[in-house]
Amino acid sequence: MLVHSRTGRWTAWAGFAVLFVPLFALPLLVIVAASFSTHWSGAFPSGPTTAHYAAAVRGESLQALTTSLVTAVTASVVALTVGTWAALAAAALRKRGRRVLDALFMLPVAVPSVVVGLAVLVAFSQPPVLLNGTRWIVILAHTVLVTAFAYQSVSAALLRLDPMYEQAAASLGARPSYVLLRVKLPLLLPSLNAAAGLCFALSMGELSATMMLYPPDWTPLPVLIFTATDRGSLFTGSALAVVLMAATLLALLAVSRIRTKASYR
Repeated sequence: MLVHSRTGRWTAWAGFAVLFVPLFALPLLVIVAASFSTHWSGAFPSGPTTAHYAAAVRGESLQALTTSLVTAVTASVVALTVGTWAALAAAALRKRGRRVLDALFMLPVAVPSVVVGLAVLVAFSQPPVLLNGTRWIVILAHTVLVTAFAYQSVSAALLRLDPMYEQAAASLGARPSYVLLRVKLPLLLPSLNAAAGLCFALSMGELSATMMLYPPDWTPLPVLIFTATDRGSLFTGSALAVVLMAATLLALLAVSRIRTKASYR
């Protein structure tokens, strides 16, 4: 921290606690408490039980979790591939061309995700590319929504990348493809891992566009959580939300370990 006095540090930590606990930590703790409860007693849930988790890890809930994981992994891989390729191409463009490419990739983020869902639904509900009613339209919408973050992350990393590494490799006779695969991409690996984690987390929690597109046989877990709470099954929805948080955090922890190892290569 940039506060050097003990009093200043304590004040900063106290301010952080005052803002963090009621705004971020407390709502999540309430969700966790509700997932182990059967009813509300005053302002807090009560009636300890684990029955909600027994239902949350089997049957329809387990299938929804699998659907979310497959969707998030697929969308993240495609988004990372497209975003990295576009960022590398943009780095070779002039300033005006790079601005145009930046604007194109940031457009899905600049509008509400429900608008992106509607655009994908309208665009792919007629031949020759008919995806409506299939899992692919959900994966496509998630890919469109998260590609911008992959593109921005890799673009920022390219700006910080020292060109001397590429110049040294080229001066030793390395071809451009070799420089890209053996020099540039390994140096970008920590940023690529961070972008993959961000894309995965955003896809796991996406709801607005998914609600407009998902077919009955491809229901992601956020949709199931919304459906459960909309029917009044608050405690079941809380258990599903905790499962979603746990799965996302475990995946991000795995990506973080990969990124840490890549940073020391």
